[in-house]
Amino acid sequence: MVFAILFSFILGYVLIVLESPLKIDKAVSGILTGIICWVFVAMAPELVESGMTPESEIGHHLGGIAQILLFLIGAMTIVELVDAHKGFNLLSDLIKTKKKSTLLILVSVITFFLSAVLDNLTTTIVMISLIRKLVPDQESRKWFAGFIIIAANAGGAWSPLGDVTTTMLWIGEKVSSIELVKLVFIPSVLCLAVPLAIAILFTNHFKGPVVAQERDHDHILGSSRFMLITGILALLSVPVFKLLTHLPPFMGMMLALSVVWLISEFVDPKMDNFHVEDRHKLTARYALSRIEIPGILFFFGILTAVAALQSVGLLTVLATGLDAVLGNYNYVAIMLGVLSAVIDNVPLVAASMGMYSLPEDHGFWHFIAYAAGTGGSMLIIGSAAGVAAMGMENLQFMWYLKRIGGLAALGFIAGSLWLLLVGA
Repeated sequence: MVFAILFSFILGYVLIVLESPLKIDKAVSGILTGIICWVFVAMAPELVESGMTPESEIGHHLGGIAQILLFLIGAMTIVELVDAHKGFNLLSDLIKTKKKSTLLILVSVITFFLSAVLDNLTTTIVMISLIRKLVPDQESRKWFAGFIIIAANAGGAWSPLGDVTTTMLWIGEKVSSIELVKLVFIPSVLCLAVPLAIAILFTNHFKGPVVAQERDHDHILGSSRFMLITGILALLSVPVFKLLTHLPPFMGMMLALSVVWLISEFVDPKMDNFHVEDRHKLTARYALSRIEIPGILFFFGILTAVAALQSVGLLTVLATGLDAVLGNYNYVAIMLGVLSAVIDNVPLVAASMGMYSLPEDHGFWHFIAYAAGTGGSMLIIGSAAGVAAMGMENLQFMWYLKRIGGLAALGFIAGSLWLLLVGA
């Protein structure tokens, strides 16, 4: 039955990869994969490592999955509300450059540092909403979205708040915040800088100007600035809420959403030419109707499938096998980073934390933080940022693999070599 679960996961993964030629929505493949894997688990309940029944086990995993989905829904809704009030037009107006290469550098650097303060998922949602205002051409926007994924994952790896895995290592007292920043910042910079330099110097896509986007004369509302500041402060409050209350991040995101929602009910667009009949487009209900539900369902399916692999011990076997074959801590970290492009990095990091009883700030933990945080950039479904971008910009698996995956891999290798050289 273990083979059936593994085969179902691999088959579902292939269907996701072949989404475009098969014309089967990735959400369908993801949901089917997750449910079928758990059907096989239910047929062999003795396989569940925890000793719980399959029903109890999926209920246990559903708590974590629901937290991520609620976090995603909250962040997307806040961003859509700000966008409805044309708040992001204010930011796009501040960026005057028309050179694609300069714009790519600006967007990537902003994403890199913002993801360390917020997290890579929220940052991706915000930055993709921003480039929609700056880059009207969809094909060009896909390239920018690809680099936003790389930058968001790289930026999240060196901060205890930037990624779920770094937060896990920090809370689990495997790394301290100061040492994490000190040792992982430079490899994270290399992880972004190497693909950025290659793309600008050796590809034709980022040569020349960005095609100017037509703007209506009323592209700014009287409420734009207020809602932009409110939305940004609400998103920034989420990690602060977590630090102060120790409650899960989704609770902070739901609080932020409720506050922004409440404010949006009373804010006045203050425009003479704003039609009363369009007032519903400024509401949270309308914003909720615009978020990418198929992308969220796809996320549910993938996380559910990975939970099945974790429940029957396949991920633990994988991590233990890597340790036996590779031996060296650093090589194990690199391989776990590569695997995180295929399998969710959270259970991989959780497995590594259970396998080793190394002291706080041991080099292995810093390598794990880097590798698990950035390795997911190599495949579009390897990270929460990638899945969010996949849904928002309709990025296809093979398009990303051919154009962005190789560049992300070179960045990952560059950062890994740095850590190997300095003896992290």
